[in-house]
Amino acid sequence: MTETVVYQKELITAIIYTFSAFLLMALLLVLFFYFSRKKIIQKEIEKKNMEVNYQKELLHSILVTQEEERTRIAQDLHDDISSKLNIVSLNSHLLTAKNLSKNEIEEISTNIINLTTKALDNSRRIAHDLLPPVLEKFGLHAGIEELCFEINSGKSIEIEFKNNVDFNEADIFKHLHVFRIIQELFNNSIKHGKSTKINLSFEEKNGFVYCTFSDNGKGFDLKKIENQKGLGMKNIESRVSFLGGDINIYSEIGKGTQVVFNF
Repeated sequence: MTETVVYQKELITAIIYTFSAFLLMALLLVLFFYFSRKKIIQKEIEKKNMEVNYQKELLHSILVTQEEERTRIAQDLHDDISSKLNIVSLNSHLLTAKNLSKNEIEEISTNIINLTTKALDNSRRIAHDLLPPVLEKFGLHAGIEELCFEINSGKSIEIEFKNNVDFNEADIFKHLHVFRIIQELFNNSIKHGKSTKINLSFEEKNGFVYCTFSDNGKGFDLKKIENQKGLGMKNIESRVSFLGGDINIYSEIGKGTQVVFNF
């Protein structure tokens, strides 16, 4: 009888210890999953915050670029067109003056014609900057060809342009962003990179159009923050993001720069 009681007590004790061990293990597992999940959620929050900050930077870049374009257009309208039209207006009033000689009338009329012609030329240039006529009428390929021809005409830079993509003319506004990206890349390469040769190509892969831009310029250090945060580069990134694409930049000092983006 005594042995049976002792055995039962030992059995109960073993059961209690076993249950306590399982309970402790369950508690440890719950704590482990809780803190692991908390860490995962924290990382996801940090990732989302980084994405939000990145989008904010891109939006800021777009707004700054738009304001710069508006300022430039306003200055062009004021300095080039408004000022010339004001002089045309003054000259027109002079023609109403009495006792003007034939030579004076001819001189004033010539001034009016010359100033009007210059104002028209400047208005066409401003319109061209907003939306290049070749791009609007004939598409992206023709627009880039014209851009390359204009730069090549300076004889100081050699540009090789290859295109294996049949661009859809209906995507004019999307292609305008691509055109602005190419303009910015050319500007950076010529102005900052001091390049003498540039290669530009388009090809289609898996439903995406890939653009590869490379030059033989000075290159730059990608690790430097000022090179990553420059307004020109942010402007390019914001346009690529708007197009739903990705961009990769490769550059080393003295070894030129290569930019690949898709859309």
